Amino acid sequence: MSTGRRHDDEIAQAAWLYYVGNLSQQQVSDRLGISRFKVNRMLTDAREQGMVRVSVEHRTSATLALADRLADTFGLGEVQVAPVPAPTDDGEYERTAVGILAANYLARVASADQRLVIGVGWGRTLSAMADNLSGVSNRNLTFVSLMGSVTHATRTAPGVVCVRLAAQTGGRAMLLPAPFIADTEAACAAILDQRLVRETLNVARHASHALMSVGECRDGAILFESGIFSPEQMAELRRNNVVGDCCGVFFTADGAVADTPLNRCTPCVKPAEMGAMDVLVTAAGITKAAATLAVLRAGFVNRLMIDEALARALLDRI
Repeated sequence: MSTGRRHDDEIAQAAWLYYVGNLSQQQVSDRLGISRFKVNRMLTDAREQGMVRVSVEHRTSATLALADRLADTFGLGEVQVAPVPAPTDDGEYERTAVGILAANYLARVASADQRLVIGVGWGRTLSAMADNLSGVSNRNLTFVSLMGSVTHATRTAPGVVCVRLAAQTGGRAMLLPAPFIADTEAACAAILDQRLVRETLNVARHASHALMSVGECRDGAILFESGIFSPEQMAELRRNNVVGDCCGVFFTADGAVADTPLNRCTPCVKPAEMGAMDVLVTAAGITKAAATLAVLRAGFVNRLMIDEALARALLDRI
């Protein structure tokens, strides 16, 4: 056998072990008794010589195309779309799928051994992100609430998500000592004047990254069923044509911040204060279409992670 042929056979063997046998480069190195550097070089040669041809599974390629269209339409730096077999009634599958995407993103951001302040909103999708986060250890992370909390401490509450993320990563949590919504504008102003509130919001406003989800403002939505709003406040949201919220800010369908006193009753970081942040918004479930579209039209989002059915619904509405 010629030297050239033998070398090609070795390349093919290395490529087979790595791509088909699912061995790591180090395992291939150990198996073949060659350096890891040489394995890396052989895998590169295999791709360049056409020995390895990578094909993308059709369903995944469809979601990549949806992601590209959404990124182009809304000027986003990154969009990831989770494949789903079909929309579910309760959206649980979609939330889990999007939560996995968001967990991978957070792991990517948090892997660098540097100080990071990450602002955190609330919602079931962010809770699913926390459920699926693993393998991240960075004591230099600070997770800070971007908004006030709610009465019932469920797994989706802003403070709870912050604490869970801090516990999972070895970082720390900084909670905003304020309610999600105050009774009046004067009460909100008094809350914002409290020293601990001011200090926490100052940290939140200087976060490098923000993780948020989209809330719906409609009958049956978690925001309306949670007991946060009085009947009068819910009626006011309807009168002002509010379709959704993000971190305590209420939006109309065109992406405008709704002209309602309730937007002056929520102690939170406002979109106008997020210009220096890398803002990730997550949304799951086809019922979130109107609210998600409004948040995207608001123009403060940098990255979006959603499910396939919702992605198609958004594009159908444009």
